[in-house]
Amino acid sequence: MKMSSASNADKKAAVDTASWMFNVVTSVGIIMVNKALMATYGFSFATTLTGLHFATTTLLTIVLRWLGFIQASHLPLPDLLKFVLFANFSIVGMNVSLMWNSVGFYQIAKLSMIPVSCFLEVVLDNVRYSRDTKLSILVVLLGVAVCTVTDVSVNAKGFIAAVVAVWSTSLQQYYVHFLQRKYSLGSFNLLGHTAPAQAASLLVVGPFLDYWLTNKRVDFYAYSSISVFFIILSCTIAVGTNLSQFICIGRFTAVSFQVLGHMKTIFVLILGFLLFGKEGLNVHVILGMVIAVVGMIWYGNASSKPGGKERRSFSTSINKSQKHGLLTESTEVDEKV
Repeated sequence: MKMSSASNADKKAAVDTASWMFNVVTSVGIIMVNKALMATYGFSFATTLTGLHFATTTLLTIVLRWLGFIQASHLPLPDLLKFVLFANFSIVGMNVSLMWNSVGFYQIAKLSMIPVSCFLEVVLDNVRYSRDTKLSILVVLLGVAVCTVTDVSVNAKGFIAAVVAVWSTSLQQYYVHFLQRKYSLGSFNLLGHTAPAQAASLLVVGPFLDYWLTNKRVDFYAYSSISVFFIILSCTIAVGTNLSQFICIGRFTAVSFQVLGHMKTIFVLILGFLLFGKEGLNVHVILGMVIAVVGMIWYGNASSKPGGKERRSFSTSINKSQKHGLLTESTEVDEKV
């Protein structure tokens, strides 16, 4: 029995690692491709491009459903609409926040998603964190801040955009885990429900929003064979990015996804230096990377220990004793997240 438990634990660890690496590779890959597409070839229509990403994902889910790899499942319309609302506000909010804020404040806003995600888990899921888990999260935040935060300036409309981006992104990521758990949906099943709605809405809104932000029209862009190739490549990688995000949040939680996700920030900084050369690695950036990696390793160890991160459900049963008139309360630790 012990050998079987150890084998299951090893298998879970292997699948978790593979899922996480899948997300890291696809996320870093799409950032590099999009950076080349926008910086080198001037395709600055980020929201429309995201709509194309979800349209490609929708086509894949249709093919997989036709081949029998995705089974029929149900997601109530109100939950679908909530998810699409959070997800689209996240995409639009992040694009607008990046446009209206300095890079430094944009990075601070991204870092604040971790405490917001923690708040949502504590309030909505009754999750409790140990002291070591909390400290490890602070170390990760410190390290990434040292890496990425430079100039910090903020204005009123930029601040509002950042608040919308942070809360909508945190809610969207929380909702991925919530819907998979509530309706027993696999990653492909959930994508099959959400991707078509996101594709349709973003492809309708995207061109107008991109014109508002850039004063350029996507239909007037000078398409070339190379830029079209990068658009297709971006859409192809995005399928893996979307799927891996759902897999990782489904297997972990939104907070773990955010904490470990900053490893992608470090990889992007390194690849940016190697491929583009402009973004040099200096002493404080390298120091920040080291601090962040230490924090991530600490978080992985602390959150996996008993009591490191637990979801608790409290059931109170009131038994009136005729002899003593006492109240009894039973508390149950539901599961470790």
